Amino acid sequence: MKTLQQLLTRMDYTCAQGDLNRSITDLVYDSRKVTKDCLFVCIKGAVADGHKFAAEAAEMGAAALVVSEEVSVPSDTVVIKVEDTRYALALLSAAYFDYPAEKLKIIGITGTKGKTTTTYMVKSILEGAGYKAGLIGTIETIIGEEVIPSANTTPESYLVQKYFRKMLDIGCDCCVMEVSSQGLMMHRTAGFLFEIGIFTNIEPDHIGPNEHASFEEYMACKSLLFRQCRLGILNADDAHYEDILKNHTCEVETFGFSQTADLRASDMMLVHKPGYLGVSYHISGRLDFDVEIDVPGKFSVYNSLAAIAVCRHFHVDEEIMKKALKTAKTKGRIEMIPVSDEFTLMIDYAHNAMSLKSLLSTLREYEPGRLVCLFGCGGNRAKARRFEMGEVSGEMADLTIITSDNPRFEEPQAIIDDIKTGIGKTKGEYVEIIDRKEAIRYAIVHGKPKDVIVLAGKGHEDYQEIKGRKYPMDERVLIAEILEELKAEN
Repeated sequence: MKTLQQLLTRMDYTCAQGDLNRSITDLVYDSRKVTKDCLFVCIKGAVADGHKFAAEAAEMGAAALVVSEEVSVPSDTVVIKVEDTRYALALLSAAYFDYPAEKLKIIGITGTKGKTTTTYMVKSILEGAGYKAGLIGTIETIIGEEVIPSANTTPESYLVQKYFRKMLDIGCDCCVMEVSSQGLMMHRTAGFLFEIGIFTNIEPDHIGPNEHASFEEYMACKSLLFRQCRLGILNADDAHYEDILKNHTCEVETFGFSQTADLRASDMMLVHKPGYLGVSYHISGRLDFDVEIDVPGKFSVYNSLAAIAVCRHFHVDEEIMKKALKTAKTKGRIEMIPVSDEFTLMIDYAHNAMSLKSLLSTLREYEPGRLVCLFGCGGNRAKARRFEMGEVSGEMADLTIITSDNPRFEEPQAIIDDIKTGIGKTKGEYVEIIDRKEAIRYAIVHGKPKDVIVLAGKGHEDYQEIKGRKYPMDERVLIAEILEELKAEN
């Protein structure tokens, strides 16, 4: 148990009323979780403003409140005034959990694409070298044997610090985490210094209501990471590299294909075997060896270069790096599933036009017999996404299999009809099969030699959302069931 004074040690604040020597039993930022003698931080969210619950929190026994505007509460409730309660929550959380990040080496990865895959690559290499690494990311948080599904790419600052504390307590010496622009903008990673910050790339994304007002704001938020790390390692080939480095305070290293990069890739070759797509290349500059990875495409080279650039600073042997990169897998990110020796089948999370176009462009480079794309679109979301994805698949795939994704409160057939409107602008062939398992069965049964079949949209998700309920549905399980059923039929 700590006193309020101890929690406020590293903060700028004004005590509007009360005694700072009050003992604090818990740190809370959700009014529904207020407990007796807790410290309640009034956060302004997209849906609710914690200041509106200040009086209620005091009535429920909160010992103190942290606010950024005036509130009316009993005189025995301590009121701490700060400029920004989100920033305050980050600093309070670090103090509450005894500053765990100061005893861990934290690696933060930001960028539009590649964050998830790069985090798993880094974790795989570090663990191969004997380090114990935690992970926080889009798919999940991993703390030893504990796996926690993620709600946000970068969790709220309290959870970030709580996870760091758990990692430290089980003997982790480092943590690799995805750092989103929203996470940086909302101070979820404030209150500690990253050992290494990574920039993968940036493209216009996350721009709109409740996200970023412009591409410039999006870039500015990404750039914040490089004022909060000791060493920044950036993709030298990205067109906005200089923008991301603006006002940086860290040491800088680079990676890429550019001759000016500190860690350079060259002699890239696409590797295509039955049921397998990959890429090989030579790395030079501050290291010198050949690399092959079981993930296709040029962007995979960038992701692995970033991972190698990080792990070089942990003095990992190059043979360990090569071995770890060969086996590193990311659930739902170009995840190849062994089905046939004649064609390749994979699962990927591509769920908008930009990501689908990038994926299909990458796969087209392998000159498949046919490129088959199976996907659906989410219900109760913008119809424009359906038109755009339909048009992209119609233009780039030899066959599109339109199916259901998460229909939510819409009828699956209505969503499929919208996708068909997009495909209708192209000459692309398509079939429509509402039931996703039957659609996957169709793709497998009709697979031809040298086909590349991608099941897009669900990725790591293991459910289907229908009329307010989430039903279990993991494409890996569906594929296994289909293969068993086909075996029984024969």
